[in-house]
Amino acid sequence: MHSFTKARLHSLLLATIPAAALIAGTPALAQGQGAQPAAPQPADQPDQGAGVAEIIVTAQFRSQNLQDTPIAITAIDANLLASRNQTDISQIAAQAPNVQLTQMGGAFGSSMAVYIRGIGQYDFNPAYEPGVGMYVDDVYYASLTGSIMDLLDLDRVEVLRGPQGTLTGRNSIGGAIKLFSAKPTAETSGTVEAAYGARNRVDLRGSANFALTDSLFARIAAVHKEQDGYVKQIDYGCANPGNALGIGANPSTPSNCVTDKLGGKNYTGVRGSLRFAPNDKLDWTVIGDYTYEKQTNAANVLTLNNTAKTDGINFMCGRFCTYASFYVPAGGQVSESYYMPNETMFTGWGVSSNLSYTFSPSVSLQSITAYRKYHQTFGTDDDFTPNPHLVGAGYNDLHFRFFSQELRLSGKIGDFAEWTVGGFYSDQKTTYFTRQDIRYIDYAVCGGAGFCLLQFQGNDPVNADSKAAFGTVILHPTEALTLTGGLRYTDEHKDYTFVRQNLTGGTLSDPFGVGKLNGLKAVYNGNRLDWRLSADYRFNPSFMAYVTVSTGFKGGGVVARPFTASQAVNGAFDPETLTAYEAGIKTDFFGRRVRLNISGFYNDYKNIQLPIADCSVLDGVPIGTSTSPCAAVQNAGDGHMYGLEAELSSSPVHGLDIDASLSWIDGAWDRIDQVVGGGIKIGDPITTPNWRGSMGIQYKAELGASGSITPRFDMNYIGKQSIGRLNATVPLDYNPDYVLANARLTWRNADNDLSISFEVQNLFDKYYLLPLRFTALYATAGTGYSTVGRPREWAVSVRKSF
Repeated sequence: MHSFTKARLHSLLLATIPAAALIAGTPALAQGQGAQPAAPQPADQPDQGAGVAEIIVTAQFRSQNLQDTPIAITAIDANLLASRNQTDISQIAAQAPNVQLTQMGGAFGSSMAVYIRGIGQYDFNPAYEPGVGMYVDDVYYASLTGSIMDLLDLDRVEVLRGPQGTLTGRNSIGGAIKLFSAKPTAETSGTVEAAYGARNRVDLRGSANFALTDSLFARIAAVHKEQDGYVKQIDYGCANPGNALGIGANPSTPSNCVTDKLGGKNYTGVRGSLRFAPNDKLDWTVIGDYTYEKQTNAANVLTLNNTAKTDGINFMCGRFCTYASFYVPAGGQVSESYYMPNETMFTGWGVSSNLSYTFSPSVSLQSITAYRKYHQTFGTDDDFTPNPHLVGAGYNDLHFRFFSQELRLSGKIGDFAEWTVGGFYSDQKTTYFTRQDIRYIDYAVCGGAGFCLLQFQGNDPVNADSKAAFGTVILHPTEALTLTGGLRYTDEHKDYTFVRQNLTGGTLSDPFGVGKLNGLKAVYNGNRLDWRLSADYRFNPSFMAYVTVSTGFKGGGVVARPFTASQAVNGAFDPETLTAYEAGIKTDFFGRRVRLNISGFYNDYKNIQLPIADCSVLDGVPIGTSTSPCAAVQNAGDGHMYGLEAELSSSPVHGLDIDASLSWIDGAWDRIDQVVGGGIKIGDPITTPNWRGSMGIQYKAELGASGSITPRFDMNYIGKQSIGRLNATVPLDYNPDYVLANARLTWRNADNDLSISFEVQNLFDKYYLLPLRFTALYATAGTGYSTVGRPREWAVSVRKSF
């Protein structure tokens, strides 16, 4: 048989296997099926065990070889995650081109900013939609809160770049990050792992798989992680006795003046799953999970200090320390002083059902049902100083629940066509309680005589639901050519009811009119038709090229933090939309010892949703004349972005593995809406950084009866990143570029069931700041703060499999 025909047969065989991970061409126990015979290898490829492993992905509702899928995908299997010692989702951006996952600062609780190709979202508020879809076992995660998930017992991660609205359960304008946990199988197996490291780091994790009957399998996994923080919270009065503001030391402060350490970890998670597979038609998996976090807020330090507004004092403490006190003195409605918590607490749980039924070899049904719920609380020190004249404190308490149902009917027509039609429904509700105590606002509305007091509590119910119908058709007109088309219609509703009362629950009277919002409901309704067209051509078993045009959108909404009734009524904003053009190649060279995938894209981006600093337009007054605070999100304008991405995997000789990625992105604003008011200008970059790159290399040296030893080295480069401007009259600020390096040495015994590793993260102890800076209060408080990246850390871990 001609080698190309063999390769095509190999691809078709993989397409018949339901969603299960297939690594190195050896099928695992697939859903609804027993073990399959290994698919034949193309003549020009080496035996398995040599060269780059095959990875099977499910990005198009069916199992496909990564190299046969016409989408820019970074697929990371469990082995690579372990070799890099990546244990939470924020770390996977290190090797994915044009992907940025950033832990948010203290003002945003336990949440993460997620961006792909410059498109995403950073604000946890339930009024706003994520720009990148997050999925665990095909279940959509509708909130950025609680999204810093541990990579517990994973089989693989798929990072899909570009709009995925026609392919995933909820529209994802920027892309999707999909985590797939290991499925229960008939074998009895398990692992336990323990680690100890810098700053009293303790990690414990384990998993167990076993069969309950011939057709019912179970799997359970758990993790606990804890570590001290790395930014010292220092009592200003203790460290600076006799200071000009008369701030005294807290009597309970230790002699070293350190009251706590920000950036700590305390995370516990457990996941259990049951899988019922009585025959080759029915496969049903039910998964339940629970997560608990209680840890100090993010490792923030003061990075802006306008002494003209901070009583002439520079409250910057140092690279890894802060004077933030979370202390609120008596004043206004507050009769007694109090402390805001400097920690975040999160408890969440969920249950999901994934049922597949094969009616015939050409028709199957999949039903995905899920329910999730969480509760989060966190406190903030908004000005991040101990200055009693700059009080800004917030307490936040979110209750969230989410239900979703997705149905997919899939089939094929001989070797000519494969199709999927389906529907998606979700319903979510968040109750957002907040207590805000802000005393530093100095506006003309106060008569210019001093500081205004803004003290209120809210308890806002936010409801949102989404309904969608979608379909995808994959055609094979010739053996080498594949055409793909997809459609998705989405209908969305969201309403936000504002509760604005005084701190005791009574009528709120304030100089800004915030109290007039009480009982007001803001509503958004919208619908959208998205589509995708793709063509790919396999020139030979080692070279495939594709072109794709697709659309996507991020739902519109309402202003979640209005300071006047006008801002709430006039603040509804439209969906942002994207038309993306992409071309790429996927290649394997030298007997699959070198894999190189390259993609290029152009994004036409409309009605971009961004925060604005001047609410004059929403307040109905000329631009620059509003005297009200502003924390609104609006449609800022239109722009375009373009870029190139490359990913390399190589196993040139037995035991040596190399992986690398490089991405470049650029673009420009085409139109800026007047509502922005000068915070963004036409010449500003629409996205940064322009360059990202990563490289990893490891070599497994066999030691005979003594096992093996594997050294690994990784580097990650991030180009300079814009962090915005303080006002319309000053240039943009940037975080400088930086390089991070990690090293790991692993010994494994001859049976490959015991390993001991020593690792160092941030090997060269690089000091760097994460790209999001909290400066919304700079105009009035005179301060701003950023999150510091983790310093050099070491750890020793032991892993045992059985």
